[in-house]
Amino acid sequence: MKHTYTVTGMTCNGCKASVENAIKSIPEVESVSVSLEAQEAAIEMSYHIATENLQRVLSSKYQITEKEGGNIFKDASETSKSELKQLFPLFLIFGYITIASILLNYKPWNGTEFMLDFMGLFYIVFSFFKLLDLKGFPESFKMYDPLAKVMPVYSWVYPFIELALGILFLMRIEIPIALIITLVILGITTIGVTKILLNKKTIQCACLGTALKLPMTKATFIENSIMIVMAITMLIKTYN
Repeated sequence: MKHTYTVTGMTCNGCKASVENAIKSIPEVESVSVSLEAQEAAIEMSYHIATENLQRVLSSKYQITEKEGGNIFKDASETSKSELKQLFPLFLIFGYITIASILLNYKPWNGTEFMLDFMGLFYIVFSFFKLLDLKGFPESFKMYDPLAKVMPVYSWVYPFIELALGILFLMRIEIPIALIITLVILGITTIGVTKILLNKKTIQCACLGTALKLPMTKATFIENSIMIVMAITMLIKTYN
């Protein structure tokens, strides 16, 4: 989608280049064209970026505001198709994890072992994508995770927490502790995701790091909910 913004404070070609480079640094931006004469910026983005996030990357010398009537939106059906296309990697990964967990436990079928393998593979695969861009992941993660917002270091260690949990589940080590940690960290993240969805904000989901640009959607909420339900189920079985 393409959005047009008014950018004030630009006085020379150096200013124009500075604004373009700053906006291009945002992962969701696909292309940007800045006009010094019109004091405008036309931004092609994978999905809508909040104006305050654009302002955050700019120097205080420049002010960016969304231009009324200057945005080109796709109709509902096109937007829906676009979201499904963007989420395809997430669905594909979930499918692979589910099939692998079923194959490991189908003969004889063992539901408990299936859930442990699913959770272990989930954490291993998702931590892998986060570790691909360990520098970029924290910035995206702290946009919606409540704990990461107040404790930035948590964003840096989170991928390693996921990796450790994946190993614990697959190796069947300290399962009750791993389940409790799962409930805590995914519970906190789900609170943040729920707030984003209720406020209808459009931001990048960091569930697969920044290597794959996924929008924050209900799929993210469902993904976390599945893991939370599995963790609760396993804890009930453990202590019954």
